[in-house]
Amino acid sequence: MSIIIKNIKELIQVEYQPRDKVSGVEMAELLTVRDAYVLIKNGLISDFGNMNTLDESVYGTENDELMVIDATGRMVLPAWCDSHTHIVFPASREIEYIDKIKGLSYEEIAKRGGGILNSARKMHEASEEELTELALARLEEIISFGTGAVEIKSGYGLNTEDELKMLRVIKKLKELSPLTIKSTFLGAHAIPAEYKNNPALYVDIIINEMIPQVATEDIADYIDIFCDRGFFSVEDTDRILNAGMKYGLKPKIHANELDFSGGIQVGVKYNALSVDHLEYTGDEEIKVLLASDTMPTLLPGASFFLGLIYAPARKMIDAGLPIAMASDYNPGSSPSGNMQFILSLGCIAYKMLPEEAINAVTINGAYAMGLSDQLGSIAVGKKANLIITKEIPTYAFLPYAYGSNKVEKIILNGEIMNN
Repeated sequence: MSIIIKNIKELIQVEYQPRDKVSGVEMAELLTVRDAYVLIKNGLISDFGNMNTLDESVYGTENDELMVIDATGRMVLPAWCDSHTHIVFPASREIEYIDKIKGLSYEEIAKRGGGILNSARKMHEASEEELTELALARLEEIISFGTGAVEIKSGYGLNTEDELKMLRVIKKLKELSPLTIKSTFLGAHAIPAEYKNNPALYVDIIINEMIPQVATEDIADYIDIFCDRGFFSVEDTDRILNAGMKYGLKPKIHANELDFSGGIQVGVKYNALSVDHLEYTGDEEIKVLLASDTMPTLLPGASFFLGLIYAPARKMIDAGLPIAMASDYNPGSSPSGNMQFILSLGCIAYKMLPEEAINAVTINGAYAMGLSDQLGSIAVGKKANLIITKEIPTYAFLPYAYGSNKVEKIILNGEIMNN
């Protein structure tokens, strides 16, 4: 079936010459078409333009049913690309939320066995079926907020058996969900309690046991490591990334959330697809990133929820860098996958223009997942993952109205997900 969406008030993020990302001053540019239409055929964007160029008589045949959607007063834009999540988890952690309210820091909670280690204990007890059911419900929710592509990390297993279990669940989600999903192996998410006094031994297990089995089962697209104070060192990161790349796993890095850790530099050294968090980013880190193809990815939901400093997004963009934003959806530090809220935080906390924030959660988010050739913009030949908004006055209303869901319909792979 083909679909024509017509009478679109404004078609947002169109590209006639597709780009893989946008950087610096270009992030403030957002190409749109007013009074527009989009044609979808075989799950892909087939055509788009101004309504005065639309000839409906050339679309639809006896063998191809044509659905017409009237989008009068509504806007259409690419579905969000959420490039950093931990959606497969066994249980919420609101008890730790109360501890945070009482004044305990993220690191203090982790040192007493909370945080990631808490989720790891519960992960061990959960079945693949339970984890899949819980994750599918979360995926349905983020679709309702407009997400069309999501990266999901392991990292709550912290032993070979449970890390593989998480990755198998993500593989199952790829089969069951209409979302475009990328899978990331994050065995180096935290140091298990039993290796606290000998973290090098755990690194050896990741390198010699986990990575080869992940590669053998072909259940991860990327490899990640939490390179930060109190977690894994630059030396650990160097060893693990070296090992992962030998098995064809491209790096993505958790870096500089808690301190100037050197994680950005080691990520760039290994041509990481993205380096994520980046609350602590200075002139040296910006210089290194400018000379790379690595996407700086900011996670404002974690800074908001934990009360951390926010990454210097304005300084980074003004220096010429691209920026992506992602939800970091996880039970401990960012328990929400609502990318509309992330869009709003981009403007509120980072002082990004609406155009910059939209670029950060569409085309640049797609780049951070290795998907900008398929997603992130309205371009002929790209996958038809689209948001049809409710009636809104301007696209600036998307980040402005931070408490409401502006999505009326979501189209994934050329199919309408809701009515």
